[in-house]
Amino acid sequence: MFKHPDHVTVVVTKLEESVSFFELLGFELLLKNFLTGEKASRYLQVDNVEADHFTMVLKQSSPKFEIQLLHYRYPAVKTNPSLIDLARPGYNHLCLKVDNLNEALEYLSKQGISTRSGILEYQNKKLAFLLGPENITVELAE
Repeated sequence: MFKHPDHVTVVVTKLEESVSFFELLGFELLLKNFLTGEKASRYLQVDNVEADHFTMVLKQSSPKFEIQLLHYRYPAVKTNPSLIDLARPGYNHLCLKVDNLNEALEYLSKQGISTRSGILEYQNKKLAFLLGPENITVELAE
């Protein structure tokens, strides 16, 4: 019945910064849409919504996997400072598989992306958390 992840949607206030961050992680911008009107408002459960909806696809991923960036023009949303705290209910992090964790971290460091943690060896994997725009946490796993 259930097959595999299709996409994750992330609400962002800094759209271009978020696009750049996910491009560094191997995603490419596929579609740019603008959501508005009664149908979009009803589906998103947000009255009078006006939002940019950017779809980014992970290159060389099989099956296809997308990050959808949702940037509200209306209503205004605020960055949630509690996202930095991983000991809370709700979305915690997205994990991406990499071939070589050290190489990936070195590449990202040169691009100004910092880690939240050092490297952890756990369950036969090498893992590290990244800190993305607006305190979004992404994990890399080798």
